This record gives sequence, C-alpha cells and structure tokens, in this order.
Amino acid sequence: MRTPPDGLPAYRVLTGPDDVAFCHRVSEALAMGYRLHEGPSVTFDGDRVIVAQAVVWPAAGDAAST
Repeated sequence: MRTPPDGLPAYRVLTGPDDVAFCHRVSEALAMGYRLHEGPSVTFDGDRVIVAQAVVWPAAGDAAST
C-alpha cells in the first residue's frame, strides 16, 4: 500500500502520558505499517511523564530519499 489507510497522514506525531494506552497507540500505528521516526521525546509536566513519538508511512520516507 503506497498511502496510509483510512486517509491518515504520512507523518504523525503521537503524544500523551507515558502509560499503557500510549504504548498501545504506538503499537497500533506500527501494526498498520508506520515506522518509528527517530526516538521519542519525553518531558515532565509536574505531575506525569509526557511522551511524543513521530511515525512515518514507509512510502513517504522512500519519496523523500529519491
């Protein structure tokens, strides 16, 4: 598949508290065919750890490298 399913964008940044729900969202994106883009960003908002993870659709990365 050359484009992401369900009209999703080729580049996405998933964010949220560092919990099991966030891990499931990243895992679901990987199962759809997205790939991790670099490592996660992590911050602390005073109460909890917040994580951001970028994912890219493989065809988008291929197009950028040609």
